[in-house]
Amino acid sequence: RFPGRYHDVGIAEQHAVTVAAGMACNGAKPVIAIYSTFLQRGYDQLVHDVSVQNLPVLFAIDRAGVVGPDGPTHAGSFDYSFLRCIPNLLIMAPADEAECRQMLSTGFAHDGPACVRYPRGKGPGATPSDTLDTLAIGRAQWRRRSDTAPAAVLCFGTVLALAEPVAQALDLALINMRFVKPLDTALLDDLAARYPLLICIEENVTAGGAGSGVMEYLAEGTHHPKVRLIGLPDRHQSQGSREELLLDAGLTTAQIEATIQSWL
Repeated sequence: RFPGRYHDVGIAEQHAVTVAAGMACNGAKPVIAIYSTFLQRGYDQLVHDVSVQNLPVLFAIDRAGVVGPDGPTHAGSFDYSFLRCIPNLLIMAPADEAECRQMLSTGFAHDGPACVRYPRGKGPGATPSDTLDTLAIGRAQWRRRSDTAPAAVLCFGTVLALAEPVAQALDLALINMRFVKPLDTALLDDLAARYPLLICIEENVTAGGAGSGVMEYLAEGTHHPKVRLIGLPDRHQSQGSREELLLDAGLTTAQIEATIQSWL
């Protein structure tokens, strides 16, 4: 609909980020649509041109997590880890198609750099609104409450759909975290006081990922529950379908249930 607002810079990711920063300096609200694995190539520009100046650039990060047939060079396994340490950055993880639309709207309205990261493939089937609703920044969402649960499961992104049947089967509390940065620290304080075990699930390597952020925050707090992490392995996964790679990573519903069961 708006060809004059679209610029294809080819496989020149550093240039793409710098151009977006320049546009933002001049009052535009640029959106960079980019694969997770290729955002790594523009990391220097993300830090120095966007973050340092706190510019309102929105990163729509596709192919996050496992990517199936594209192979290990295209795997988006590391973006939570390499983005979370950058100041001024808003990082959002939609659980479904409707939240993805809301988060893109939230990031576009945000007066600073923002990231929305989502995987390749089909979503769970949520119907997006036809409006441009935004979300309260840094606010997670309860998906299943239980006062008798032995643990709470904190999900970042589309892994929520994998964890929902597990939470039902094992009577666990379930939270859609929505934001990797900033975390919902008020909710984390409540969960830490309420449950002896917190389980963080993400489609990112656990080293430095979203679950690591939860652990870092709780280490400074009053309550110290056990925290366990479920995520992608500390290795490059080989080529395969998305379903095969999730199985290899231990991220199917059955595997998640068995892992959590062993910790209870």
